[in-house]
Parts: sequence; structure tokens; C-alpha cells
Amino acid sequence: MSQLLSPPSFHANSVSQDTSQLEPLIIASLIPLHVVLVGLTWILHDYLITLEDEIRYIWPQRRSFSKFMFFWVVNFQSDSIALLLFDVIQIHVFARPGITSDNLCVAMDTIIRVVGALSLWSVEIIMQLRIYALFGWSKPIAGINLLLFAGSIAGFMWILIHNHSVRASVIADVIDLPLPGCPSVHSGIEWAQWVPATIFEGILVGFALFKTFESTISSLRKDGTVPLYTILLRDNILYFFGVAAILVFNNVRRVSVTHIPWFSYGPFHAAVGIMTSRMLINLRKATSSPDLMMSAGVLGDDGTLLRMPGY
Repeated sequence: MSQLLSPPSFHANSVSQDTSQLEPLIIASLIPLHVVLVGLTWILHDYLITLEDEIRYIWPQRRSFSKFMFFWVVNFQSDSIALLLFDVIQIHVFARPGITSDNLCVAMDTIIRVVGALSLWSVEIIMQLRIYALFGWSKPIAGINLLLFAGSIAGFMWILIHNHSVRASVIADVIDLPLPGCPSVHSGIEWAQWVPATIFEGILVGFALFKTFESTISSLRKDGTVPLYTILLRDNILYFFGVAAILVFNNVRRVSVTHIPWFSYGPFHAAVGIMTSRMLINLRKATSSPDLMMSAGVLGDDGTLLRMPGY
């Protein structure tokens, strides 16, 4: 196993290519070998430290929409861990000499993006359901978000197909170099791959900010105070911003003028899984107090459920 995870030795002098051109490509290919392990360690650590909260606040619940939503995310986090394991194995196996080829690199580049998109779309479905609840189960709001969501998927697929069609020609000149893995060379519009998802995520952030601002102003006009539940919703907006910020960074780093090296999707997959699961864990944990839920208007004086707690 240690041989699998350790990068192989390459001798640039054994080829006739200019060393000044080969060395940057080797360095760029070595970076993901190390960074992807950081992503896997991060998500495993977070899963272990949140397991107690999961058992304490989620497992005792009876069947409910909120419990269903959480276990969806738990399964999603498990999928994220599996995805990180796939990233680690794929990157390190491809680093062995003689494994990669132009067809394999083109196919794997597309597969990784599709799998990453599926995990992100799962998160955005959860985000849409939260917006739907925040706006009082408004069907027009749900319809608008669903239409925009479909548009973001269509945009992603169009860019993916275009990038796939030109990927072979982009890496043709360097695929035979002794690089640890597939060449870290990018096509002209590859930077735009996550732009549709970023735009849609920004729209979701806007909806959440609007509703939180509206709720806060309404509460201040009534009694001059902001209910704890409103503060709770406002704080969870940070998670919307977090996912949006990750997407923006993912777009920016693909632009060559930024000189940000490619370090795989490992940290991206880990961060999305962690933030989304913590968003729901923290909300359920904070609203587990009956007094807090009554003050927020979620529970009546007799303990009956008046509305869903933020889902």
C-alpha cells in the first residue's frame, strides 16, 4: 500500500524534451497526490467528531421529513467519503508508469466531473427544499428554482460535452511524457465547467438572504428583538455562502492567469459534504430544546408541532 501511495521517481533526462517544459508538468501532477489525502483525512475526521451528535439528536427521532433529510445527507456524506477514496486510489494508481493513456485520461476527466456534479446536485436539492420551506412552502418559488436548477444542469452538460470533445487534442502533445498521472493541461473553456452551478448557488443564496432579512426586519418592528430562531436561520446562511464560495474558487483556479495549481477535486468534495451535513446537524441540535422551539413558533404551548423547523 505504501508503494501505491508514494509517488514514483521519474527521470526527465531520459527523454529529449526540454527540461524547462517538463518540470512544471511533473510538479503540477505531483500536487494532487498529496492534496487528495488531505481531503480524505479531513472528511473522515469530521465524520467521526459529528457521529456523537448524529446518534444523540437524529437517531431518536420518529419518522419525519427532517429525519429523512438528514439521513439523505448522511448517505451523501458516506458517498463523499467513498468519492474521496476513489479520488485517492485513482490519482495514485494513475501515477504508476505505464497506466495512463490518452483515451483513459479523457474518459476519467469526464467521469470525475460527472460524479462531482452528482454530489453537488444532491446538495442543491436540499438547498432548494430549505428555500421552499423558508418561503412558506411556496410552489411558485419551488417552480422557479426547479427551472433554474434544470438550466444549470443543461449548461453544465453542454460545457462537459464540449470539453470532452477537445480534451484528447489538448493533451496530445504531452500524454507520452513521463508524468505521474494524466497531464495537468486544460482546454480553453474548461474554467467555465462550474459556472452554471455557481450562478444557481448564488440565486439560492439571494433567496435565503432575502427571507432572513425580511424575517429580521419584521421581528424588529414587532418588539425590537430578534428571535433566536431567526438568528439560527441567519447563521445557517453561512453554509449557503460556503458552498457558493467553493464553487467560485473552483472556477477561478482554472483560469491560468491566477496561477493557482490544480490539486484535484478532493478538497472540494470534502468541503461540500462536511458543510452540508453540519448545516443540518447544527440546526437540529439548536432546535432540540423545547423552549427554543416554542419561542421560535415551531412548537405550541402544548408541545404540538406547528411547522417544520427550518427544512
